[in-house]
Amino acid sequence: MKKLLNKKNLYPIGIGVLLIFFSYIIRLNPAILFSLIVIYLCFKKRFSDIRSANLLNLGLLYLISFVIGYSLLKNGMSIYYVPIAIISMLSVLLFNNLEIAYFLSLTTSLSLAILAPEPFKAWFIFITSCAVAILIVGGARKRTRVIQAGFIAGVAQLAALILLESFFNYQYPQRYLIILINGLVCGMITLGILPLFEYLFRTVTNISLLELADSNQPILQRMILEAPGTYHHSLIVGNLADAACSAIGANGLLARVGAYYHDIGKLQKPEYFIENQNIKANAHDDLSPTMSKLIIMNHIKEGLELAKKYHLSPILWNFIQQHHGNSLVYYFYRRALEEGKEDNQEVSEEGFRYPGPKPNTIETAIVLLADSVEAATRSLKGPNPDRIVEMVHKIINNKFIDGQLDECELTLKDIEKISSTFNKILSGIYHSRIDYPQEPRDEPRHH
Repeated sequence: MKKLLNKKNLYPIGIGVLLIFFSYIIRLNPAILFSLIVIYLCFKKRFSDIRSANLLNLGLLYLISFVIGYSLLKNGMSIYYVPIAIISMLSVLLFNNLEIAYFLSLTTSLSLAILAPEPFKAWFIFITSCAVAILIVGGARKRTRVIQAGFIAGVAQLAALILLESFFNYQYPQRYLIILINGLVCGMITLGILPLFEYLFRTVTNISLLELADSNQPILQRMILEAPGTYHHSLIVGNLADAACSAIGANGLLARVGAYYHDIGKLQKPEYFIENQNIKANAHDDLSPTMSKLIIMNHIKEGLELAKKYHLSPILWNFIQQHHGNSLVYYFYRRALEEGKEDNQEVSEEGFRYPGPKPNTIETAIVLLADSVEAATRSLKGPNPDRIVEMVHKIINNKFIDGQLDECELTLKDIEKISSTFNKILSGIYHSRIDYPQEPRDEPRHH
């Protein structure tokens, strides 16, 4: 109830109350109504949300739901048969944005209510069902939550119908069961068609992300066996990224799962990455800096190839491509400079930079930072909180100055919170341990 009474959640519902009367009076065309709401979102400076959701996807989802509802109503079916809760549950699951889900549901509800014999009654039932479904499904991580949302949406529709019938003195007891079952069926249909829309929209929901986080996924199993150091590194990066995203209100689950898969390209040559190397041997000792650089950089390309081979979501491709941005492979660049001085050869910095692109979302940017600070902190000798704080500040500052965060929407305040979160977690993981005195060995007994 507290979520429902939140000002941010009630705002679009209040707008809907005004629009239903306005649209009913002038018989507003549904296409015009949809356009007006998109324009409204743009003026509210939510264009980035629309762009991330993809306007074409929004339009397609609206069109499908409107056509289904239109067909039912025009064929003489009652409003009680319209599966309106599907649009609300699908939109919040696919776009992970409550405001877009509210307005997409509002648009569909208004468009269909205009076609009903009693527009206000239809709209009140539709919007009640949608609002309740959005509140329950928002942030859902289990499939049972969708079924639960459908059932409760059906109960909400029933309550709305009883309220209206009591107020207007209607008597339709035979329809109570239909409208109750409607919500439950909506939940079941949503679960059934969700994978199809994930594929069409090239996105991934929280439910699918949790499935991808399962260590029994084939490619994660390969990492555990073939590149255990990289797997352990990815788990820590995932923890860092999840906590940092939660601190600034970003999608922590997406960042965590993206971190699990960001380094899968290292599976092709795991022995060339320090976390998988034997302490006594380094595979790069016998290679030139240029050759080492090529092997290191190639894990991006090879990671993408593996992602496609294992049919991972394109959303995860972004983490593979962007987790280094176009950063400099500094260690081998310095080695190349040293060898170049001896041979009087010029070394281009651009030749030792990753191909990019730079992170273009908050989640990919945080994984880039988490990846860098974890690797740097692990290399510290005798780590303590002060040294960890200094290292985290240095790494993040260098990434900022190097322009790696230019294409995402992180603010300086966000970066400060991210840095603080990293410090807290890394200090707990890599803190120095005291030397315990060794117990004296028992003296041999003489018999």
